[in-house]
Amino acid sequence: MSTSRIVNGVEVATHYKDDTHQYLSNKEGIWLFMATEILMFGGLFIGYIIYHTMYPEMFAEGAKYLDWKLGFVNTLVLIFSSFTMALGIYFNQKNQPKKAVMALGATVLCGAIFMVIKYFEYTHKFHLGIYPGQMLNLEMVKPVHQNLGLYFGFYFCMSGLHGLHVLIGMCLITWVMIRNIRGDFHSNYYTPIEGVGIFWHIIDLIWIFLFPLLYLVG
Repeated sequence: MSTSRIVNGVEVATHYKDDTHQYLSNKEGIWLFMATEILMFGGLFIGYIIYHTMYPEMFAEGAKYLDWKLGFVNTLVLIFSSFTMALGIYFNQKNQPKKAVMALGATVLCGAIFMVIKYFEYTHKFHLGIYPGQMLNLEMVKPVHQNLGLYFGFYFCMSGLHGLHVLIGMCLITWVMIRNIRGDFHSNYYTPIEGVGIFWHIIDLIWIFLFPLLYLVG
């Protein structure tokens, strides 16, 4: 017994009324999943704000070890990647798969640039002896700011978790790009690409909040 049927050129599961019902249900599910992601990062944001309020000088001192210029470049890269991701969806809506593949490829490239910059940032911290959960060498900081491990605990946790999501997003975009090359998507069916796009846009938005909190403190 078949569990799906074709409606307007789209394979629709039998428990949906039509392709529109399936599309809206899938999109709602994606947003519900993203709500859990926002709640997860939201908890970290709240914790960061609480401790920053308690120890503002420590957080300002810790931010001095970050290069805001690199953070700003990464911000521009992710903003541009949101634009190319949106183009990937748009070109599929217009039945232009080749242009969609190019736009999705550019998005993956932007994600790779972001991660390379993060790699250099992290290796620089490790070179200075700054690791997650450890205090800096006491000779490197003022006595009042010895416990910078709290600030860098937030830095590595929040930026590392975000970086992991960027890597996941790159894998998902590569997946839909391959399906795009196979011709799986068209103007009536592009739900997976739009779902991945929502994920990518939310991750980009989270970074826009992370950048000033981590790099521009004090």
